[in-house]
Amino acid sequence: MEPLTEQEIRAAFVNCSKGEAKRLSVPRDLADRPWEDLDHLGWRDPQAPDRAYLVAVLDGRPTALVLRNSAAGSWQTRRSMCSMCLTVHTGGVSLLVAPRAGRAGQQGNSVGAYMCDDLACSLYVRGKKDVGTGARLHETLTVDEKIRRTVTNVAAFVAKVTAAV
Repeated sequence: MEPLTEQEIRAAFVNCSKGEAKRLSVPRDLADRPWEDLDHLGWRDPQAPDRAYLVAVLDGRPTALVLRNSAAGSWQTRRSMCSMCLTVHTGGVSLLVAPRAGRAGQQGNSVGAYMCDDLACSLYVRGKKDVGTGARLHETLTVDEKIRRTVTNVAAFVAKVTAAV
């Protein structure tokens, strides 16, 4: 992923108002992010831990989503699998919900997916970040195949959020 600026990130949000995009918390350490190892950028809002954000580059353009923990929240002790990168965590996966873009989102429609709490799927897939407790599932896929799978899953999630109803 190519590095993005704060302005590019704020302009990329598709499921919130421009005012909300201006007020949301963008990471201060953008210059220090491992961009060459990222397929998408994800982060939690330090002021509101129930909020998260995801930015993916689709068709050459960044698309950003506002996410919230669902009422179900995070599984604290159960082993769960991220539906984006298929990494298994003990207590490190949450059901994150994105309001749909446009009129559908204004009417309260949303899309949810189980995702790594820290949204660091790219780093887990590459083995750059350890899942901690619990063993990794053995897969015969190469790292490149796992990356492609994760990119495809993230793109499919973004497409569900942005699809016209």
